[in-house]
Amino acid sequence: MRLGLALPHYDFSLPGISRIDWPFVRDWAQRAEELGFDSIWVSDHLFLDLSKYGGNEQRYSSLECFACLGALAMCTREVRLGALVVANDLRYPAVVAKMAASLHSLSSGRFELGLGAGWYEPEFQAAGVRFGLPGERIERLGEAVRLIRMMVNNDQSDFDGKHYQLKQAWNLPRLGPDEKPLPVFVGGKGDRVARLAGRYADGFNSVWAWTPEAYAGRIKVLEQAARKAGRDPSTIKKSVGLYALPGRDEAEIQMRWQRYLAGCPPGVSASLDLQTWRQDKLAGTAEYMAETLKAFGRLGVEEVILSFGLLPFQICDASGVEDLIKQVKPLVA
Repeated sequence: MRLGLALPHYDFSLPGISRIDWPFVRDWAQRAEELGFDSIWVSDHLFLDLSKYGGNEQRYSSLECFACLGALAMCTREVRLGALVVANDLRYPAVVAKMAASLHSLSSGRFELGLGAGWYEPEFQAAGVRFGLPGERIERLGEAVRLIRMMVNNDQSDFDGKHYQLKQAWNLPRLGPDEKPLPVFVGGKGDRVARLAGRYADGFNSVWAWTPEAYAGRIKVLEQAARKAGRDPSTIKKSVGLYALPGRDEAEIQMRWQRYLAGCPPGVSASLDLQTWRQDKLAGTAEYMAETLKAFGRLGVEEVILSFGLLPFQICDASGVEDLIKQVKPLVA
């Protein structure tokens, strides 16, 4: 089982920091690598409000996904870099393929590209990009996954889809003979996205609240779609994103919970109760978390990406990050 860290890269990501700047992201990336995390992850939003999480519609800024990952490739050595996940319709897929291949080459084969259908309509409106109905966005996502996988594995590609067309599209530089292929996975929760991953993608991810029992349902849908498409389901990588709240005992868990509550913008934590919240999160002692991770592993999950707060890509307690990786990773390595 590999463990990844969702890097803080929003204005709300770190307590006491009202504006996220590059040094904060860089320092956490390097710290994650030193602590022994297997991967670090950045999401893809032009900006984000927290109304989905109970907050208000104030817009928080973020570093742009590909620019940030390119810089991270230059200041880290071995840790894998991932996009969790790129909003498909914000960029033309052929351009994404070129960007991804370049980033994979710059990082010596350490990059993983996650793609999603996009869900945050305000950023589409602000950028002047049409925000289609869910079925259309997922249909476009399916074509994009096929197109991008084609381009990152071939010098020249042709594609004739309903939404996208390519004619002798070149994607250079190619990887060297010793470099691993660029994985292209799909992120989402619903049946349509899971089936799409089973048909076309290298992997599938879903975040941020799951139990192994609930996630088994996603795996069943994915595997059925893979078999129907003539694919071996075991070749499709599976990962999960989870909020994490570690503690040596209940007293320490309660202490960190209070830090999580204090680290959130107004409204986000108003109705949250620890006992209810933790039911589908990675919250507990090292032994409990290790058993939960092993249960995910028995479902074929190879990696769990962790966020240490009540919001994605948030770190409300730095000591919890260090404690988890030191105490839990040896138990699941």
